[in-house]
Amino acid sequence: MPPRPSPTHFLCLPLVTGLSRHQLSASLSAFSRDVTSPDSFAVPEQAIRPLGTLHLTIGVMSFPGDDGLEKAVALLKTLVPRKIMASIKAAEAEKNQERSAQEPTGPLPPLLSVTLKGLRSIQPTSSKTSVLYSPPVDTEGTLLRFCESLRLTFQEAGLMVKDNRLLLLHATIVNTIYVKGRNRKGGKRQEKLTIDARDIIDRYDDYVWMKDVPVEKIAICKMGAKKQEDGDEAYEVEAEIELT
Repeated sequence: MPPRPSPTHFLCLPLVTGLSRHQLSASLSAFSRDVTSPDSFAVPEQAIRPLGTLHLTIGVMSFPGDDGLEKAVALLKTLVPRKIMASIKAAEAEKNQERSAQEPTGPLPPLLSVTLKGLRSIQPTSSKTSVLYSPPVDTEGTLLRFCESLRLTFQEAGLMVKDNRLLLLHATIVNTIYVKGRNRKGGKRQEKLTIDARDIIDRYDDYVWMKDVPVEKIAICKMGAKKQEDGDEAYEVEAEIELT
């Protein structure tokens, strides 16, 4: 079986907006000061993800030499998020044998809002992990269904790597792969740096990173965050649409 091509792009919901930036900046800065302190957990500073990189990944794509990117951008621009959400709401109403809610009058409310709360390990064992993330609060599963619908659309078009696993929506907060100078053994490939995050997770179990922030866009971004003029890092956006 041939190996999967390396991903070059990803479809996501960016989390840094005009409304969320202050919340995320304050919470991420406080977290970083705490966990990187030698008197606390001594997590390497380079492991803390920059503010501008925070997003919810929907799926990854591979476009070597940008071959296929134009088709993905074209598909993105055909999406009508409010129709996707209406379909999800109608299915929920039918499942619960309820009447569909009447369309609101006046200004339309945000289609989706996100609250990030808590901290979890991406690996099964938090005592030896390399990635920590915050999950979005999604009590009714609406956000997950919306993102699964987007993922399915791109998969059926042959543009996204197929993955039968349940979509894990998460905002990566810590990733030790970005720590430079990790030890090598016998000149071989760098070993993955792991940390014992059990106490960190306990301390930040109820930590709110941002609360009730409307999602503004769906974006196709290029892998590999780049330094910005203000010192932050962000992914290059190939295309995006408003969540309206």
